[in-house]
Amino acid sequence: MELTDFPGGDLIVAGLDDLMLGRETIASLLVSIGAPRLRRLGHIVPQGFPQPEQRLYALLADGEPDAAHSRYNAWVRRLVSFERAAECAR
Repeated sequence: MELTDFPGGDLIVAGLDDLMLGRETIASLLVSIGAPRLRRLGHIVPQGFPQPEQRLYALLADGEPDAAHSRYNAWVRRLVSFERAAECAR
């Protein structure tokens, strides 16, 4: 199965691409957060950013500080949704 076959797979693919290019984006920070679990699922994950949770929150707060908390939680839910679906498919 392809990564994009799972919910949020497009986000994971974008995050992996961004990490390989050293770009700090929402997607690359999410992949950095999920790197240990993604590796256990058999995915090759480049070295992530340090403190990705804090960096993601700061990135989201730069754009809309009042909505940063809810946006952070929504993005992390997408990551977890992907991880759970990928685990079920194993």
